[in-house]
Amino acid sequence: MLSHEMIWKAIDKLAERHQMSASGLARRAGLDPTSFNKSKRLGPDGRERWPSTESLAKVLEATGASLDEFMRYLTPSNHLPPDDSFPPQGSSIPLLGFAQAGAGGFFDDGGFPAGHGWDVVEFPAPIPNRANVYALEVQGDSMLPLYRDGDRLIVEPGAQVRKGDRVVVKTRDGEVMAKVLLRQSARMIELTSLNPEHPNRSFALEDIDWMARIIWASQ
Repeated sequence: MLSHEMIWKAIDKLAERHQMSASGLARRAGLDPTSFNKSKRLGPDGRERWPSTESLAKVLEATGASLDEFMRYLTPSNHLPPDDSFPPQGSSIPLLGFAQAGAGGFFDDGGFPAGHGWDVVEFPAPIPNRANVYALEVQGDSMLPLYRDGDRLIVEPGAQVRKGDRVVVKTRDGEVMAKVLLRQSARMIELTSLNPEHPNRSFALEDIDWMARIIWASQ
């Protein structure tokens, strides 16, 4: 049974995943910045205040999180991903080729690893031990001269992405690409190609499945 505490903890965890405070999450969702403050979770008479379904819908839309993802935060561990079949992340991280990444079943709606078929690679020493990071192996020459065939890009879904960051983007059509984020608005995303021989790309946000920041490259 859902409790008042579980719902609010799930909201806090979603904000944390997107590197925001509860008030920052409310602001991004177009709500009053104080909507999710701890002081607003109880009324003056001490009665519990629950977030409205409209507020939750706006939060999911603002973060790109699915309802399934939000529901996972309601588990006692409040930890993603919950799939026990997924390789544990300690001294090693999951590895997938770019061609495989375009197929279904390897990621959840937030771009986090899920399911079977992943290889495992030793965690590169220069990178801090972060949860949920994974590696994508470059295939082909579309990312030259920056990344060559066989290079491994360490990706962190859920990390804050800013203009100029190198990112991996997966479209709803299953196309996976590494680009540089040029501009992002409420409706569009513009990407610069790493290889000058390949065109820059623009997409409506609704056509993007997920976008994750590249935090390191094994070259």
